[in-house]
Amino acid sequence: MRRAIGWFLASFAVAAVIFLAYGSWRTYAITDRILTVGGNTAQNSGWPAPETAADIGYVGDPQQAYGYAFEDVAIATELGDAPAWLVRPTSSSSTWAIVVHGIGGRRENGYRFLPTFRNAGLPTLLISYHNDDGGPLSPDHRYAFGLTEWRDLDAAVTYALANGADDVVLLGESMGGGIVGQFLRQSQHADRVKAIVLDAPAIDFSATVLDQMRQLDIPLAGVLLRGGLTLGAWRMPFDLRHANVMAEYAGFAGPLFLSHGSADRIVPIGLSDDLVARRTAPTEYLRTGADHIQSWKEDPARYDAALLAFLRTIP
Repeated sequence: MRRAIGWFLASFAVAAVIFLAYGSWRTYAITDRILTVGGNTAQNSGWPAPETAADIGYVGDPQQAYGYAFEDVAIATELGDAPAWLVRPTSSSSTWAIVVHGIGGRRENGYRFLPTFRNAGLPTLLISYHNDDGGPLSPDHRYAFGLTEWRDLDAAVTYALANGADDVVLLGESMGGGIVGQFLRQSQHADRVKAIVLDAPAIDFSATVLDQMRQLDIPLAGVLLRGGLTLGAWRMPFDLRHANVMAEYAGFAGPLFLSHGSADRIVPIGLSDDLVARRTAPTEYLRTGADHIQSWKEDPARYDAALLAFLRTIP
């Protein structure tokens, strides 16, 4: 009997090790595929055909979208020039807005916010970053959830400061929230950020992936995720365990506008709820019932009014 129990326990232990090893490798492989340029990301597939310029998937410059005059700008990044659009309002301000889209997105994603920024008198840069269409490619062809992309945002802020801006309002949607957060953590220009606007921000990579795994009812999701991220830290040129900027946003002393929908299937709204609970500086939270980055679409008039009121409170 003892021998049989011993064989059973040994077999169980071997099976557990195999499951954890294979599960960790599969977690890494799936994560790597999602982060590889051209992969199936939240913004490059599955969206309905755009009906207006403000819808995800619309393609066209600001003149085509809204009749706005604009300037084509090349932002000099460490990997090469990244294209951007600069839209100036009729009465300009020394505070510029810079819009950072999410993974697999486009500059056009900022069109949901552009009219409101323009009404508030803010010159607005709609930027791209490496691995975007038309932009420079990174050597590894991977998105890094802000761990590398923040340098391209830093280059955009440098451009703004060299061309008339005294300070900036940064907007990050989805993974753009991770990029803005890493900028706050690492940039020498972080003190030039006057206010922040976030839409469904992916501010914690691990928590976002864990939520996806739990939606799929994957057993021992937390253990497999830790294993997959550890393996990824060995095989990737960056460590996604550091892609968590909750503390940077919680500690940001300026005003923050945050929108997020409770039906978000990509980034759990609990992250935004937690952020609001941790904030002590002025915070405007527009909590909607929308899916990922669809809070504006749920009620455009309400969203525009709330964002414009927020922008007008910025000194």
